[in-house]
Amino acid sequence: MANSFNKRELEKKKEQRRKEKQQRKKERKANGSKSFDDMIAYVDENGIITSTPPDPAQKQEVDIDNISVSTPKKEKMEDPVLKGCVEHFNAGKGYGFIKNLSSMEKYFFHVSNAPANIAEGNIVTFELERGEKGMNAVKIILAK
Repeated sequence: MANSFNKRELEKKKEQRRKEKQQRKKERKANGSKSFDDMIAYVDENGIITSTPPDPAQKQEVDIDNISVSTPKKEKMEDPVLKGCVEHFNAGKGYGFIKNLSSMEKYFFHVSNAPANIAEGNIVTFELERGEKGMNAVKIILAK
């Protein structure tokens, strides 16, 4: 018989909780829900959240062209003309290497970017261009 007493007690508690929940729901409905306008928040020019809308009279026009979102554009600069010596040239395969006289670095070049009469030991001027495997010498001209 003790089990049935506990069972009735639990049912009474469940019923009481249901009634309390319904009562709270009625109270919320009676008080009225907040309108959409009450829930809106605004951000002022300093980034502070406020409940008052911004004043249209104080609105400032912004020129879209003056806003920089990323790094500034690189100014047009001419590529520096470098001076070097043809260290290796294989006419059969159509490629070679130029050693920069100022930095002693070597750069690959293809015969299509070089004059027809290029040979090992020639002093040349050239520009650099990024290739698939590194920097390549392009616009090669024999120096006088």
